[in-house]
Amino acid sequence: DVREFDQIQSAIAQTKEHYGKIDIIINGAAGNFLCAADQLSSNGFGTVVDIDTKGTFNVCRAAFDALKESKGQILNISATLHYLATPMQIHVSAAKAGVDAITRNLSVEWGRHGIRVNGIAPGPIEDTEGMKRLLMPELKEKIMRKIPIGRFGRIADIENAALFLASDAASYINGVTLVVDGGSWLLGTSLT
Repeated sequence: DVREFDQIQSAIAQTKEHYGKIDIIINGAAGNFLCAADQLSSNGFGTVVDIDTKGTFNVCRAAFDALKESKGQILNISATLHYLATPMQIHVSAAKAGVDAITRNLSVEWGRHGIRVNGIAPGPIEDTEGMKRLLMPELKEKIMRKIPIGRFGRIADIENAALFLASDAASYINGVTLVVDGGSWLLGTSLT
């Protein structure tokens, strides 16, 4: 549970002991559901922020010493929901804005220790749990037509972005959240 710092510290220590070092941390824990702001409970809002934002910080903080030692890197998975207003997603928008702030701030603070911190903001990615749960089926074709490149993203698109950011080809990239969405956020594509 990324909300529990002690559990994360233990997992980091076990991983380092098993592998000898930690080169990269990928923060991808997320909570999401559709809910209008006037129907959203404080607990629902807080749970998503705790998983996404607090969880991202907890993992980064727990891994700091290991990453400092290895000159490693952090890759935070974000979203584009907070770039424009997204109905039914105020909780996720707030949480992912926090993840982006963590990415920028830690890139500045921890860059001097040789730790690069970047992010990926995926758009609609087909065949993911999020798309199955969040995309209203009647809107699938409409949304896909609004994506400038005319298709939903694929899991491989996100994998390739992560491989690039983790590679030596990106060794001078720090503090960036790379949008991988086919240009959909530029037109305000919404899942609702």
